[in-house]
Amino acid sequence: MKGTNEQRAGLLSGIGAYGLWGIVPLFWPLLKPAGAIEILAHRMVWSLGVVGIALLILRRWSWIGPLIRQPRKLGLVATAAAVITVNWGLYIWAVNNGQVVEASLGYFINPLVTIAMGVLLLGERLRPAQWVAVGTGAAAVLVLAIGYGRPPWISLVLAFSFATYGLVKKKVAMGGLESLTAETAVLFVPALGYLLWLGARGDATFGSEGFGHAALLAATGVVTAIPLVLFGAAAIRVPLSTLGLLQYLAPVFQFVLGILYFHEEMPPERWAGFALVWLALTLLTWDAFRTARRTKAEAARTRAARAATHPSPSASSTPPAGDSASPSATTPTP
Repeated sequence: MKGTNEQRAGLLSGIGAYGLWGIVPLFWPLLKPAGAIEILAHRMVWSLGVVGIALLILRRWSWIGPLIRQPRKLGLVATAAAVITVNWGLYIWAVNNGQVVEASLGYFINPLVTIAMGVLLLGERLRPAQWVAVGTGAAAVLVLAIGYGRPPWISLVLAFSFATYGLVKKKVAMGGLESLTAETAVLFVPALGYLLWLGARGDATFGSEGFGHAALLAATGVVTAIPLVLFGAAAIRVPLSTLGLLQYLAPVFQFVLGILYFHEEMPPERWAGFALVWLALTLLTWDAFRTARRTKAEAARTRAARAATHPSPSASSTPPAGDSASPSATTPTP
């Protein structure tokens, strides 16, 4: 029962995390007339405050000392911070400039870009279905480029920046809350400096557009932290395959919002490009599940063969005359 409740809590946390990331396009337009860079700077500053309070409550400070004493790891954290700055800033700009659908495409193709980077940078080998998925994704980008009259650069920058962020985070190997704290700490000084410079010029909207606007800008820290906390809760409770499926919730929600709420146009060539992307993701998901089932079956056969080769003493012993063997005595121990 406890395991079932844990998995249910993890599933709900995952749905909550990706659901919030999916509906966040509704939030950024509320921050106008602030520009994308000002919003991004507030997001960096207030996020550090939120995660700092969380760490204070949880008393999780022991990782800071070892991190400071590792220059290479600090460099990776700074790289991750720089890459996520590009991702966050472009995403906010895209939403507030009527490009929600193209932004959603970036997160649809992100898994394909991640796989391609694994091949190019890490020397990973792809299965045939993965090659087909990546090729289909490349064809989708070509179709969209022809339809747009230009490459879908917003989607591509979002996809490549987030894939790079994931690659660097994998090398850093820190918990979600700790890594966000380290990254926002790196970003805090330049972000605060930019906001102070903006205020000195009289161009800052914080404080000049009323209390409600200032509160919304401060809320960017909460909007950033809550989904990450929920994601962290999900990651330790549900299988990776489940998280892999849940990640598509965010771009699906963004895509639907772009069409139904923001009323962005979807000409036939854009539908064709998205259809190819969805086909590629379907192939990728099918291959992942097939591989997982095969791996699980092979592991079960290995355990069974090992148990047959090395039976437990209780299984090989002969029960006393007149007694029936109990299930525990006759069943080999894995």
